[in-house]
Amino acid sequence: MTSLAIVSHHAVDLLRFRGSLIRDLAVSGVRVRCLAPDYDASTRAALAALGAEPVDYRLQRTGMNPVRDLAAIAGLVRILRRLAPDVVFAFSTKPMVYGTLAAWLAGVPRRVAMVEGAGYVFTSSGGRPGWRRRALRFAVEALYRVALGRAHRVVFLNPDDRREFIERGLAASAKSVLLGGIGVDLQAWRVAPPVTEPMSFLLVGRLLREKGIVEYAAAARRVKARHPQVRFILLGGLDSNPGGLDRPQVQAWVDEGLLEWPGHVPVQPWMARASVFVLPSYREGVPLSTQEAMAMGRPVITTDVPGCRETVQDGLNGYLVPARDADALAGAMLRFVDDPGRVVSMGSASRRLAEICFDVRKINQKLTAWLLA
Repeated sequence: MTSLAIVSHHAVDLLRFRGSLIRDLAVSGVRVRCLAPDYDASTRAALAALGAEPVDYRLQRTGMNPVRDLAAIAGLVRILRRLAPDVVFAFSTKPMVYGTLAAWLAGVPRRVAMVEGAGYVFTSSGGRPGWRRRALRFAVEALYRVALGRAHRVVFLNPDDRREFIERGLAASAKSVLLGGIGVDLQAWRVAPPVTEPMSFLLVGRLLREKGIVEYAAAARRVKARHPQVRFILLGGLDSNPGGLDRPQVQAWVDEGLLEWPGHVPVQPWMARASVFVLPSYREGVPLSTQEAMAMGRPVITTDVPGCRETVQDGLNGYLVPARDADALAGAMLRFVDDPGRVVSMGSASRRLAEICFDVRKINQKLTAWLLA
């Protein structure tokens, strides 16, 4: 029996982003162990129900502390030596770097790393980055170079990230492959009846500046000045990432009447009540939330940046706008407010594109071949 260890930074992310892959691997006879630093009883039970074995390890998700990080790598080495998997699959920045290095040190025969997005240090801040950000980028690039050099395969979600990593010498072209999105379960995320009254825009994501949330609030202010009945919904929790927004800022938008903020809640019920999905991000891998919106037949407004542009054919299933441009974002929103019929026609196009490009069954087959080859 082939044994595979998946290294993650969040137990819930294993369920949300890797659940179907874990289930498919387990059904095919692969022994799957899932490493995460924050299991609770419910996530353990959910992983077990998929056919996987939850395994605890220690990791501080954000920040760089050499002592803690070396301890995390050492702990992973001990765990992987004990588990002795045939393959280690690591994703998200810290688990990808530390998990791949630990797998190499532990003598794991096959190591696969997934770059889900270039991340905070590669995302333009809109001006010249400060010395702290430049120093962090230098350190992260050095870690990428060392870790990805010890991977047998490096999986990218969009071509821009793959090209940049190869050009910077962070990943070898011969080892690098393009997945094109992790995919969505088209049976679980079915088309919901279109909503046009009231017109409702929805943004889903961690509360980071890089997600374009500031621009979303500014665009909401512009649209509501003309159409006060339009709803703007924000789903997501606060985040300790350096680009994280604080609670008073988000609450100020709520108090002003611009945004509704239910917090970190299940996405699907809110998506069903939304008219248009919006993600004005500065950079992504290929966002799962947008794939889910497309599967449910929702038009998309997003930015013309790496990762986001892969989800929208401008004018067909939504609109591409420049990053950090609240005026352009508001203009795209007003197209739907002024012509609600676009919600229906563009939503249907989104579903068709999801079926062609983001069917998780097809994507899992491709990823499984790379993992087990």
